[in-house]
Amino acid sequence: MTIFKSLFSTKNHESEQFEVLGVNAYKEAVINKDVQLIDVRTPREYRSGHLGKAINIDYHKRKEFIDAFETLNKEKPLYIYCRSGVRSAKAAHKLIAMGFKKIYDLEGGIMNWR
Repeated sequence: MTIFKSLFSTKNHESEQFEVLGVNAYKEAVINKDVQLIDVRTPREYRSGHLGKAINIDYHKRKEFIDAFETLNKEKPLYIYCRSGVRSAKAAHKLIAMGFKKIYDLEGGIMNWR
């Protein structure tokens, strides 16, 4: 059980680096701001509508995902979202492991935005 906990329990680590924002707080943070805004949905989902100047980095394309995020500033806050919040939460775990300092996720994903 201890090994399982250490591998999958990052709650304390997340509280410092990962935060889920409600729609109003997220909107205030990203609308008309110069932020790293990333849509982790598929290109098809992205084409169906996305937030402002969001960059599309598909969570399911492992190598492309890593390569694309390696080009971003790890010191600057990162705002991510997906359809419902599941993929973006998974992406946040990967991004923390990659060294990103602060990640904000949209609660409920883009479905909650509309």
